Amino acid sequence: MTFNKYYKQNKHFYWSTFALAGPVIISQLGQTLVQTADTIIVGKFVGTIPLAAVSLVHSVFIVVMVLGIGVSYGLTPLIAQENGRNNKADCGRLLSNSLWLNIATGLILFLIVNFGSMYAVQHMDQDPRVVDAAKPYLLILMLSVVPLMVFNTFKQFAEGLGFTKQAMNITIWGNILNVVLAIIFVKGFFGIKPMGIEGVGYATLIDRIAMMIAMATYVLKSNRFKPYLQYFRLLYIDFKRVKKILTIGAPVAMQYVFEVGAFAAAALIAGKIGAIEQASHQVAITLASMAYMMASGIASAATIKTGHSFGKGNMIRVTKFANVSYQLALVFMICTALIFTFFSNYLPLIFSDDQAVITISASLLIIAGLFQLFDGVQVVGLGVLRGIGDVNVPTLITFFAYWIIGVPSAYLLGIVLNIGIKGVWYGLTLGLLTSSLLLFFRYRYIIKKSGKRIENKIT
Repeated sequence: MTFNKYYKQNKHFYWSTFALAGPVIISQLGQTLVQTADTIIVGKFVGTIPLAAVSLVHSVFIVVMVLGIGVSYGLTPLIAQENGRNNKADCGRLLSNSLWLNIATGLILFLIVNFGSMYAVQHMDQDPRVVDAAKPYLLILMLSVVPLMVFNTFKQFAEGLGFTKQAMNITIWGNILNVVLAIIFVKGFFGIKPMGIEGVGYATLIDRIAMMIAMATYVLKSNRFKPYLQYFRLLYIDFKRVKKILTIGAPVAMQYVFEVGAFAAAALIAGKIGAIEQASHQVAITLASMAYMMASGIASAATIKTGHSFGKGNMIRVTKFANVSYQLALVFMICTALIFTFFSNYLPLIFSDDQAVITISASLLIIAGLFQLFDGVQVVGLGVLRGIGDVNVPTLITFFAYWIIGVPSAYLLGIVLNIGIKGVWYGLTLGLLTSSLLLFFRYRYIIKKSGKRIENKIT
């Protein structure tokens, strides 16, 4: 079959997936851009040690954030599936229970980090100057967890129903607010005392509170959600539905924790090599995260599309949407890989004026160009499997890929064999390759098994 013929047959699937994914990509990028803006402002205005502190804090906070986001993501495929069955009542009730579950999750995460993580960081052989700068910044960031979780509750509900643009718009304006406030607080404009690294923390906190209010107001006041919200009760808690959300959300959260935790571990390994290497790692991983969010947006669209089709019992459409999602992600990641390769010496200039940081970051971006491909494939695999309700085996796959293969390889190559920060990134790339292959094989196995089940019903 020629490319033109294949494209014509699948044109609807490409464009409907892309139309849904586009706003999600921008929204996902927006959440990453909060950390990106913080990194740029600190690197440009404060210095290398504070930049290393940002790397340390983000290596802790990102694990907390994705754990919370993963729990909230349990709502999306359930909403998509129930909406596919035209079950508006369950959609409204799922929203009620997701809200309370996410608030509770945010509070628990705050307590764990506030009383545990910084104590652990102090005993991980990090530069004492970096740890001292990191402490107050992490505390302020952790105060933003509950508002972030409430925002995600309403965001995932709207996206599960296929409405993605409003979250995108709120995220864009939120990022603008974050950047403006961060510069004002860090530099001390308008009579405000310069706050340094703490200023970016306060900017992020204010930004996330504003985004929470805007997203909740949009969902609760919009006419398009009224058929669902007539079943929404603020004080309604049904532990069966909470369990149903957690059945998907908890494994999804662990998938994110295993992956992001591996990158957090890599930041700590980089810190053992040196503060400059840790700052360089932060620059490169920030850029890689922005590219990852593009594939993550496509994966979210894949979850919604495959979940809706799965709810209708249409496995042919499930397969179509899964295939085009894989293909779109590969195109995106090839483009970002080329950008990282050809502009590796220029992109770090956005974040730092330290020549040592720029040189090391440039070398890491060459490696990032390769692992982007594996990263895009694996996140779409997770999204597709999530849409059809397969979350437990993929969770085991991510644990194996990152913590049995990726992190030990990063430590072996970076520290034991003394390759340095490049060795750490080679180890991460190996973990991503393992994850992408195993998740793709899992997807093919599920589709093949479902096809046989359909054939047996027909015969």
